[in-house]
Amino acid sequence: MAQLRIALAQVNSTVGDLDGNAGTVVEWTRRAADAGAHLVAFPEMMLTGYPVEDLALRASFVEASQTALERLARRLADEGLGDLPVVVGYLDRRTVGLVRPGQPAGAPLDAAAWLHGGEVLVRSAKHHLPNYGVFDEYRIFVRGDRLPVVRVHGVDVATAICEDLWQDGGPVTAAGAAGAGLLLSINASPYERDKDDTRLDLCARRAREAGCALAYVNLVGGQDELVFDGDSLIVGADGAPLARAPQFVEHLLVADLAVPAAAPSPEPAHGTPVDALDGTTITIDRRVVSADPLPAYPVEPQTVAEPLDDLAEVYAALVLGTRDYVRKNGFRSVVLGLSGGIDSALVATIASDAIGPENVHAILLPSRYSSEGSVVDAEELVKRQGVNSRTVPIAPMVEAFEAQLDLHGIAAENLQARIRANVWMGLSNEHGHLVLTGGNKSELATGYSTLYGDSAGGFGPIKDVFKLTVWELARWRNTMAGKSTPFLHGFAEEPIPEAILVKEPSAELRPGQRDVDSLPEYAVLDPVLTDYVERDMGRDALIAAGHDAALVDRVIRLVDLAEYKRRQYPPGPKITPKNFGRDRRLPITNRWRER
Repeated sequence: MAQLRIALAQVNSTVGDLDGNAGTVVEWTRRAADAGAHLVAFPEMMLTGYPVEDLALRASFVEASQTALERLARRLADEGLGDLPVVVGYLDRRTVGLVRPGQPAGAPLDAAAWLHGGEVLVRSAKHHLPNYGVFDEYRIFVRGDRLPVVRVHGVDVATAICEDLWQDGGPVTAAGAAGAGLLLSINASPYERDKDDTRLDLCARRAREAGCALAYVNLVGGQDELVFDGDSLIVGADGAPLARAPQFVEHLLVADLAVPAAAPSPEPAHGTPVDALDGTTITIDRRVVSADPLPAYPVEPQTVAEPLDDLAEVYAALVLGTRDYVRKNGFRSVVLGLSGGIDSALVATIASDAIGPENVHAILLPSRYSSEGSVVDAEELVKRQGVNSRTVPIAPMVEAFEAQLDLHGIAAENLQARIRANVWMGLSNEHGHLVLTGGNKSELATGYSTLYGDSAGGFGPIKDVFKLTVWELARWRNTMAGKSTPFLHGFAEEPIPEAILVKEPSAELRPGQRDVDSLPEYAVLDPVLTDYVERDMGRDALIAAGHDAALVDRVIRLVDLAEYKRRQYPPGPKITPKNFGRDRRLPITNRWRER
């Protein structure tokens, strides 16, 4: 057996920030070198950020990525880090060979490179291109057909990219055929609930298939709707977990591995195509950095971080997604309407945890229908969290509109919501705050929101959170009072007053209004929405699953009619298997109805 100390740099990149991302690679490579690592790996598309979407189709951006890679290799050497092999993801293009019909010559590649000695040692590209959920990579990338196998201190290390693990055949099969001692997978795998268990099981299965240890490094951070949770890990050839990084934070996972030394004459030889068992062949591309195994050395204790509990990881995802959207888009502060209800209370708390309460501006907007309790509860939350607050009564504004417009019913109710939005949008323009919207997934699904009213804003932290989960998260957050973590501010007392938690939800746009006047009880609504929206069940399947037929018909009608509203809603962090946005794309003009 040969020894190898590998470092997985679980870091946060920003789409388009080539210089900043390259600086991150240098900084964390230095940390890996200081830790005595023999190899350091960074996430998928590290240099460009991920996902780049249609930037991949822009020639100037591809060329900038290629140039940045060459400069990075030289910079690493110039800063005394050239002897440490670095694996990094970037954007490349195919310049030789055939491309898929419909793609231009020189189509983009989701690529990986080994950097060593100031040079780009070897390049490869993702073989399996996902075309489901939030991914549309088949549209913008061309498939790779080479597997790098690089010998480092006598260990043959094969390289794969993200989806190459999720599909059968391809690089995993080729790594086994090449006799690799370690399969290194660089990833940008977005978070969703319960994915950590699936990911670990997948890595264990692929390690056993390839017959070698597997190291999985994942991106961390927020990018528009997506949140990447890190959770990088290493498993042995038998699938047993060896090391694991914490979730939702940058981390250098360093582990000492004992893996089989490479054979003197490897088979298949360099340049040999192997059957990938997916209808394609993959060419083995062999390189040597250091041929001989290292003398035995003392190993360091392995890091095995425990995954977060379910609500803790959901909350961390919302905080990280909000923090990075604010930070990466150049904002320093946020503004939101604080009604005294549960949704705006949770959004305010997420914002306080994400960027600090001193950067949160809560606007209280009482109307003629606001209860005294709502105002008092909102003021109590402001006091507990220490956020900035301002009260702007909207009754005079509403009366001014009513003097000019003869509005009744829903139109009159929505007028109040739209005036509130004008207030917070005006303050956003005046002071440069990002507006946070407070709508939850149950409301978005059923259209229970006012277009250009409570749906107006720049980012929706709980857009993908069903109402029942809003309550669960708020109660969970209160149990964490006094604790300070990367996702918790450390409030001395419960940040959300109990009165808000127990209050019956209401938009307070007419006397005595309650959500149940317009919607089914959330306890029965949310399960139907989960099955219809996230699992794409039709009417018959919903009824067969045990949902009441009349309820099903009502919910389907509400969801289908609200598509035009959702299309105009701001982005928010994805935490479920199917969010409103990148995941779920339905036509607005659509006469199909479930019957």
